[in-house]
Amino acid sequence: MASTSSSSSSPAFPERKGFKADADGQLYYSPYSELFGTMDQHMYKLPTTPEFLFSEEATFQRRSLGENIQYYTGCGYLGGAVAGGAKGLVDGVRQIESGDTAKLRVNRLLNSSGHTGRMLGNKIGIVGLMYAGMESGAWYLRKSDDLLNSVAAGLATGAFYKAAAGPRTAAIAGALGAMAAGGMVVGKQAAKRYLPL
Repeated sequence: MASTSSSSSSPAFPERKGFKADADGQLYYSPYSELFGTMDQHMYKLPTTPEFLFSEEATFQRRSLGENIQYYTGCGYLGGAVAGGAKGLVDGVRQIESGDTAKLRVNRLLNSSGHTGRMLGNKIGIVGLMYAGMESGAWYLRKSDDLLNSVAAGLATGAFYKAAAGPRTAAIAGALGAMAAGGMVVGKQAAKRYLPL
């Protein structure tokens, strides 16, 4: 039975029976290698890139509106719930009195952390929902996926979220949202470039 040499195996694909890689990194598979003892007969060329059902999907490297909504809303709610729970825990510790029983102390901590976590999680989840819609809308209007979409979505999200508080507050919130969205995009690109993931 012929076996492939270690020099012909691809680093991304470990050497196994029935598989062979050429010098260009192209992978081949023979389901009959154990029967015939050779890899040269009945070789099937394996894809080295992701396969798509439609060719348009290969060029489209962006999350859909539904995926955006799930991602940003979920991350916002989870982050807000964790941060709010931590803040509520600190507030609950401050409210503990010296005469409280152990049950009362635990109840105070759980109520405080749960209440604050839910409130902050809901608020940031709604901001994530609005941001996802604004970003997808900006992409739909501009047909371009760049930093400007994120900054515009952050600006619009901040302004709409605080619109009821007055125009000055809405403008400040919009500016903060634009800076936060731009900072997130720049940080994400820097992490991709400089951190080995």
